Amino acid sequence: MPSEEFVEQVLAVVARIPEGRVMTYGDIAEAIGSRAPRAVGRVLALFGHAVPWWRVVPSSGEPPRGHSASALPHYLEEGTPLRGEPKPDGYRIALSSARLGWDHEIYEGIAP
Repeated sequence: MPSEEFVEQVLAVVARIPEGRVMTYGDIAEAIGSRAPRAVGRVLALFGHAVPWWRVVPSSGEPPRGHSASALPHYLEEGTPLRGEPKPDGYRIALSSARLGWDHEIYEGIAP
């Protein structure tokens, strides 16, 4: 189980991802000074309901595993760039344009 501090850091970063943009699990880990993207996924699986979880995706650009249908309306509403026909089981996020840039303030001053 991730520490309470780790959980709080992950959820704080996810809450700050702008609408229509995404970060990968690894991006979130990097933003908080961690090397544990799988632990980021674990935090979201356990506590992600309180934050915009659909804005965190695997580096493949696929929607969060098992949640493609429930994430799609969020992506469409927010204007998140997608690849392929936006069907609940056959799309990816266009990471080249949707991924939050490394120059975004979310990466500054978060790591302890």
